[in-house]
Amino acid sequence: MTNPERGRSLLRFAAPQNFYPLAGRLAPWFAALAVLLTAIGLWIGFFVAPTDATQGQVYRVIFIHVPAAWMSMFIYLVMAFWSAVGLIMNTRLSFVMSQALAPTGAMFCFVALWTGALWGKPTWGAYWVWDARLTSQLLLLFLYFGFIALTRAIEDPRRADRAGAIIALVGAVNVPIIYFSVQWWNTLHQGASVSLTKAPSMATTMLTGMLVMALASWAYTLAVVLWRVRPMILERERHTEWVGAELERAGKLSQTAGGRA
Repeated sequence: MTNPERGRSLLRFAAPQNFYPLAGRLAPWFAALAVLLTAIGLWIGFFVAPTDATQGQVYRVIFIHVPAAWMSMFIYLVMAFWSAVGLIMNTRLSFVMSQALAPTGAMFCFVALWTGALWGKPTWGAYWVWDARLTSQLLLLFLYFGFIALTRAIEDPRRADRAGAIIALVGAVNVPIIYFSVQWWNTLHQGASVSLTKAPSMATTMLTGMLVMALASWAYTLAVVLWRVRPMILERERHTEWVGAELERAGKLSQTAGGRA
C-alpha cells in the first residue's frame, strides 16, 4: 500500500461511524496493558528501587506523582490539538475526543497535586506553598474544571464545542509555564530529574520504575478515553442511520444473552 493510500485509509477513522467500532476493539487491549504495566511499575518502585539517600522512603511517591504530572500536562496539550483540528477542519470527532480527554486529564492533575502535597509535608514542612510550580499546576486543574463545566452547560453542541476549544487553546499557554517554572523563578520545587538535554539525576532502577508507570498512565488514558468516547459518539450521532442500526444490533445481542441466562 502506497503512502497516499495508507493516509486515506487512516483518514477514514475520522468518521464517527468508523472510529466507534475501532475504539471498542482497542480499549480492552490498552486496559490490559495498563494493568500489566502498573503492576510492574509499582513493583519496581516500591520493592526493587533503592531507598533515596536524602529523602528516605518518602521519595517513592514520585512513581505516582511524576507520571501523573506529566500526563496532566500532556493530555491538556492533546485537548488543545484536537480543539484546533476541530476549529480548522470542522470535524465533529475532534471536539468529542477533546471532551473525552478532559476528565482523565483533570484526574491526573488532581493526583499530581495530592501526591505532591504528601511529598511536600515531610520535605518542605507544609502540604502546600504558593510556589510557582504548584500554583500553575493548580491553575491547570481549574482550566480542566472550566472546560468540563462550560462544554456541559451549553446545550447547543456546536457552541459548546467552540467555547471549549477556546478554553483549551488559551489554557495551553499554561503548560510551558508549569514545565519551565522551576527555571524561570526561584521555587521550592526541585528541578526535572529527567531531561532530554542531560543525563538523568537518579538511579537506573528508579528511572525505570518511573518510566514504566508513565507508560502505564498512557495505556490507562487510551483505554478510558476510548471507552468514554463511544457513548459520546452515539449521543452526538443519534439521529443518523448507523447509530440506529448499532443500537438495534446491541439490543438483539442483549436479548440473546438474556435468553441464554
